[in-house]
Amino acid sequence: MSEATVRMECASGTGRPVSPQLTTTVPREYVHRAAMAEVLLTGWRRIDGTRFSVTGQWPRLHGFFSAVDGLHDPLLAAETIRQVGSLLAHAEFGTPLGHHFLLRDLSLTVEPRHLAISGVPACLDLEVFCPQIRTRGGELAGLRYEAVVRRDGQTVATGGASFVCAAPAVYRRLRGERASRSDLWRPAPPPPVAPGSVGRTDAYDVVLSPAGEEHTWRLRVDTGHPVLFDHPVDHIPGMVLLEAARQSAHSVLRGDARVLTGFTAEFPRFAELDRECLIGVRRLPEPYPGLSSVLVTGHQEGEPVFTCVVSAPPPAGPSAPGA
Repeated sequence: MSEATVRMECASGTGRPVSPQLTTTVPREYVHRAAMAEVLLTGWRRIDGTRFSVTGQWPRLHGFFSAVDGLHDPLLAAETIRQVGSLLAHAEFGTPLGHHFLLRDLSLTVEPRHLAISGVPACLDLEVFCPQIRTRGGELAGLRYEAVVRRDGQTVATGGASFVCAAPAVYRRLRGERASRSDLWRPAPPPPVAPGSVGRTDAYDVVLSPAGEEHTWRLRVDTGHPVLFDHPVDHIPGMVLLEAARQSAHSVLRGDARVLTGFTAEFPRFAELDRECLIGVRRLPEPYPGLSSVLVTGHQEGEPVFTCVVSAPPPAGPSAPGA
């Protein structure tokens, strides 16, 4: 099946009108989500061997990706682009359900003026191009893709990602005991920083904990969080690390980083649930006037597990101190 949007049409020549197009979400299994409410894609269509058309929808109110000054949360766009990769891998490139996708990088640029929340959910059209499709033994081994996200004809965001695929047996060899015993690594989350200091209103959604050093935090991992940990996993998901990047950037940039304009993230290795992860951030020179940037890093036992350059509008008022 290469079209998930259901169409109902009357037989030709009857004189009866064609029924309206009916829309539903894509199968949640295709985007690796347990909760149907977390599925952001509604359909797809193959254009040719490397190009696809995908549709999606953002709710006006989300329990975690909350509104920012009347705008849709930019990380909704990041999660939408993430879901595109797994959808195409399963639905168009034949990757069986149960295979594991290891995210290598994810980038995003948004146009805040097109993120405004209106009186209806935001309906999206995504133009997707896959410049790199790697296969091994006739199966998808890795995918790099780029996406343009449009709403009412206006470009809301552009971005892309890459991942590698691992069959269950390969993943078990790679992860060892962790692959089948993820329930053992559920440490109690450490206390959160003040929600307002990282752009949150509820401590439950804070992913940073004090580390006793300026511009450094411990990653606060709560495996019971229904969105960040939608289903049991044996490592810290990339979206948790991106939220840590957003929250730490917000702290340093004095509040404007929630309406981020872009980021580029890399995930060189697994972030383990049972090891302390230190999040550090430092200011970067302005890439151009009117934009502030920070470099966010995550380390476990001295080894990097992710890096992310976050860009945002400049802070209002006095400049924030450097890291």
